[in-house]
Amino acid sequence: MTLEYSSNLRAAGRLDELCRKLARFMTALEIEGKPIFPPGGVRVRAIPCEDYCIADGSIADAGFVHAILKIGAGRSEAAKSATKAGLFEIMKAHFADQYQKQALALSLEFVEFSESGTLKHNNLHARLRKP
Repeated sequence: MTLEYSSNLRAAGRLDELCRKLARFMTALEIEGKPIFPPGGVRVRAIPCEDYCIADGSIADAGFVHAILKIGAGRSEAAKSATKAGLFEIMKAHFADQYQKQALALSLEFVEFSESGTLKHNNLHARLRKP
């Protein structure tokens, strides 16, 4: 998951905290008692956008956070719906106070890709396995 955000949110946005909340949600999410995301496959990062214009540029304090979640194909519709809804609710709750104080646009883009279109080299799964 990548969070692109307007740099005017850097100080008050607590993006490091938001990254941890989103990652914890994904690693804990289960449908019918089965985990949806293996912990070793979850990564959340926040990237500030220094240069941006929101709408026509007339709202000086306008900010944005655009989340892009990319997942491999094969999860059920229930899992995908729960993932999207849960992640977006976390984002909205995280920014609830700020939303009342300034112009703010939050969005979540969901991308499902074919596993045949990726290459991976990852030892996180083995290191996270509990003995």
